[in-house]
Amino acid sequence: MYPIGINTFLFTSPFTNDSVELFKKFAAWGFDTVEIAAEISLQLDAFVIKAALEKNNLRCLSVAAAFGPDRDLRGTYQQQQTSLQYIKDTIDFTKAVGGELVVGPLYSSVGRADAVSASDYALQEKTVVAHLKDLCSYAAAKHIKLAIEPLNRFETDFINTCDQALHLIEKVNSDSLYLHLDTFHMNIEEKHLGKAIIKAGNKLALLHACGSDRGTPGWDHTNWNDIKQALETINYKGQLVIESFTPEVKVIAKAASIWRTIDGSGETIAREGLKFLRGQFG
Repeated sequence: MYPIGINTFLFTSPFTNDSVELFKKFAAWGFDTVEIAAEISLQLDAFVIKAALEKNNLRCLSVAAAFGPDRDLRGTYQQQQTSLQYIKDTIDFTKAVGGELVVGPLYSSVGRADAVSASDYALQEKTVVAHLKDLCSYAAAKHIKLAIEPLNRFETDFINTCDQALHLIEKVNSDSLYLHLDTFHMNIEEKHLGKAIIKAGNKLALLHACGSDRGTPGWDHTNWNDIKQALETINYKGQLVIESFTPEVKVIAKAASIWRTIDGSGETIAREGLKFLRGQFG
C-alpha cells in the first residue's frame, strides 16, 4: 500500500499558517499525508505546521513549489534569481516540516508556452541545467530531494513528457534530482502511461493521481490497472497524491483553466478519490 496524500490546492490558495485547520478534515477522511502547496514558503511557520501535522497523525512528505511569472529558471536574470531563492526557501521549509521532496515544474514559470527554435531551447536548457546543479547541491546538504514535473503543452513549452524530464535529469547528473509525474498531464502528452512510468523507473519519486479531467481519480477514463501494474513493475515506494482543483479556489482555477464544476465539491473529490485509490492500489 502506498501512502495516499492530498494536495492543499484542492481547498486553498495560498496556503497560510491558518490553513492547518484543514488537517483535521484530511485525517478524518483517512489520508496519510498532506502535500503543502507552498506559494509563500518564506512566510510559513514550519513549527506551527509541523505541530499541526503531528497532532493529526499526518506527514508532509512532499512540498509542491509554485511558479508564477516572477519565478523562472530560464527567464530574465531577476526571474532566475527570484526562482533560485524561492526554491531554496522551499527546500528549507520542507526540511523543517519533516518532508523529503520538493516537487513541481522547477524549471520554469507555469503558462510560459510558445514555439522556440532548437538553438533557443538549447540555450534555455543550458541555463536551467546550471541552476538545477546548484539547487541539487543545496538540497543534498539538507538531505532533501528535488523532483521535476512535466506539464502539458498548454502550460509549458519546456518539459512535456517523461522522456524530456529524464533527459534533463541526465544532464544535471545529480543523485538529488528525480521525476514527478502527474496522470492529468500524462493523459495529454504520453502515448502510454504505464510505459512512461516503467521508463521512469527508480527515478520516479512522486505520482500525482488525478482524474483525466483534473477531477476525481477513478471517475475517468484513465487505465488505472495499467498504472498499478507499472508501479508494481518498478517497485515504486512513493506516495499517490490527489492534486485536483475546483472553481471555488479562484486563483488556482484560473491558472489551471477550471471553468466549470467537474465532480462537485473538493470534499467529494478528496473522499471519493481516496476511496478509489485505496481500493485500486490496496
